[in-house]
Amino acid sequence: MKILIYFLLVLAAGLIVYNATFLDFQDTFSGDSKTALIGILASSIVVVLMVILLMSRAISKKSGE
Repeated sequence: MKILIYFLLVLAAGLIVYNATFLDFQDTFSGDSKTALIGILASSIVVVLMVILLMSRAISKKSGE
């Protein structure tokens, strides 16, 4: 399971970088730029959730459960 979590982290980070290439800072909320923002937001949420999962697994391992 740990390998899957790290794989998802790397994949989400790659998607953040990929979607950042489609951003147009002059007109951020239209066309491809809006889709890229949604992709960046979704990937960022995945990164946060996977880090929380890794931390909770480490805490539960230390507490002996």
